[in-house]
Amino acid sequence: MKLSVIVPVYNMAAQDKLIWCLDSLVNQTITDYEIIAVDDCSTDDSLSILRRYEQKYSDKFHVIASPVNKKQGGAKNLGLESAKGDWIGFIDSDDWVTPDFYERLLARGEETGADMVGCDYHLTHEHSMEIGQIVHNNTPLQAGILTKEKYRSLILDSGSLVVKIYRRHIIYDYPNRFPEHIFYEDNAISNSWMLRAKRFEYLEEPLYYYYQHDTSTVHTITRKRCEDRMEAARVMVREAKQFGFFEEYYPEIESSFTTLFYVNTLFSYMVGVKKKEYGFVKALGREMRETFPNFRENPYYQERVHAEERKLIEMHMKSTLYFMLYYKVLRAYRNFRKRMKK
Repeated sequence: MKLSVIVPVYNMAAQDKLIWCLDSLVNQTITDYEIIAVDDCSTDDSLSILRRYEQKYSDKFHVIASPVNKKQGGAKNLGLESAKGDWIGFIDSDDWVTPDFYERLLARGEETGADMVGCDYHLTHEHSMEIGQIVHNNTPLQAGILTKEKYRSLILDSGSLVVKIYRRHIIYDYPNRFPEHIFYEDNAISNSWMLRAKRFEYLEEPLYYYYQHDTSTVHTITRKRCEDRMEAARVMVREAKQFGFFEEYYPEIESSFTTLFYVNTLFSYMVGVKKKEYGFVKALGREMRETFPNFRENPYYQERVHAEERKLIEMHMKSTLYFMLYYKVLRAYRNFRKRMKK
């Protein structure tokens, strides 16, 4: 079996989201592949849709019904348990791909000997094959035989896991799997996978459609999602220590943790969570200082964190109460300015 595509599914029946994904998979131009769809205890018609595809495409479409809800990471792990492919790919069940997506990635991997291959994607708000806003998932400078400099670049800007395929050994020769019961599971393990690759190939073409809608993970901000992001960052650091690349790539790991665990969480929490809790914001800052006491001295911090965010972070490091009061006033002032401009 050349390729296994794993699709975690949870409540994607509405607006034909799941059908768009599955139709793009069953109509791929390659023939030697399998689709493993894992239903994560959906409460809508997702599982019955999957069963229909399994019956119609029994030669390549397989359904696993998880007995408990494990979030995307747990569903992906169930898929990995039965995947037979020499290459492994993942796709979110509300996204879709071009008909030659996997053929193109596989061909580049086989002809170059790469063990990780990726491409670009585009953002779309509608179900169509029209090209939307193109996002360059990686850069040509990251591709080729991987050196320490390229590894550093990939840790800092890994790109999305779902627009890549991986040779089987990168995953199965090691004991770690996706963390379960949390979102942002890809962020937790992507560094470990990338640093096992010897060669990365990159097609600078948008072959993956990343569907934007209100219920997608990136557009939903809750305290639980913030806590999940924090846990994913903790796992990322634990894996770096477990697999022996924490010290060698310390500045990059520190920068990635700072962004994922702290900066993104702090500001998304302050913007998106209605009932803001002092204890949560204080604990976030405390753990950041305990994990990486000198994170503000990291050169990447100055380059990658916006000046205004750095100013607010300085406030937070000095006083959580002052930071929260200042941020509340700042938001109210900006909202007032917006209303006045209308």
